Amino acid sequence: MNRRKTRQIAIGSVKIGSDFPISVQSMTNTDTADVNATIKQISALEAAGCEIVRLAVPNMEAAEAVSKIKFFSSIPIIADIHFDYKLALKVIDKGIDGLRLNPGNIGDKQRIKTVVKAARENKLPIRIGVNAGSLEKDILEKYGHPTAEAMLESALRHIKILEDNDFFDIKVSLKASDIGKTIEAYRLLAKKVDYPFHIGITEAGTIFSGTVKSAVGLGILLADGIGDTLRVSLTGDPVEEVRVGWEILKTMKLRERGVNIISCPTCGRINLDIITIANEIEKKLSHIKRPVNIAVMGCVVNGPGEAIESDIGIAGGDGVGMLYIKGKPAKKVKEKDIVDAIIREVERL
Repeated sequence: MNRRKTRQIAIGSVKIGSDFPISVQSMTNTDTADVNATIKQISALEAAGCEIVRLAVPNMEAAEAVSKIKFFSSIPIIADIHFDYKLALKVIDKGIDGLRLNPGNIGDKQRIKTVVKAARENKLPIRIGVNAGSLEKDILEKYGHPTAEAMLESALRHIKILEDNDFFDIKVSLKASDIGKTIEAYRLLAKKVDYPFHIGITEAGTIFSGTVKSAVGLGILLADGIGDTLRVSLTGDPVEEVRVGWEILKTMKLRERGVNIISCPTCGRINLDIITIANEIEKKLSHIKRPVNIAVMGCVVNGPGEAIESDIGIAGGDGVGMLYIKGKPAKKVKEKDIVDAIIREVERL
């Protein structure tokens, strides 16, 4: 895959652009003004591999909380601002690492100029976030409904506002709940600008359906070389967004992190409870950050081949499995001991 060539920006310590790894983001769903709850959730997100976190800042109370939250966070924080330019100025003053706002939505030219000046002086990038569900009225009237072309026009309008104010530390997203519309919008904008892209399928759905939709949509964009940072938007615990984001990048061989389970889909040949074994291994090794390939195979047809190619593997038989370590058979293990044996070898590795 050839990454689309983009310019570089920095959100705190995280560099974003085509010369750097694609970063995984999420967004807290706590009341930002509830500092303790927000800090607790950021800590859980960070443990799961989140590299940048976004906070909703709908009011001044939330904006005031930013400095306290920032003090306890070791990953960069972005403030999500809509309409009120004073909120942007307040979070900048409180030490935020980046802004997500659409400059055309925060008031007249003087207000925009004031925010952009503060962002520039503090070296804070701005993400222009175009969503199909919140396009400008005149653009919707022109196109009739939220098309990819309408999203493109909205993005270019907001980009021009920032560029006219001599501001170029820009990241752009064009999200829709429709996969095809999202992909087309990103492809269109990729031909127009060299700013880095934040990619995602917005309002993707529940953990199950949203994961499938996001994997398909983001997979296509990533295969096109499009995407410098991503968020998987799910209706659920944001920790799951991070886990899915990493799995997508790992599957595309764009990043490596943690355990990669290779397990058979099960069939009538299997004489082990491979479903329970695989799920238990994945759960008990969720704390591992180093990349490790684990094969959990239930029969002698594909089992030995997959186990040989993995760091740690098990090829099952009738109530017993052959344990493989770094491609070589090590010993036979009874079914009841397989989980412990694999966990022990992975942690030793």
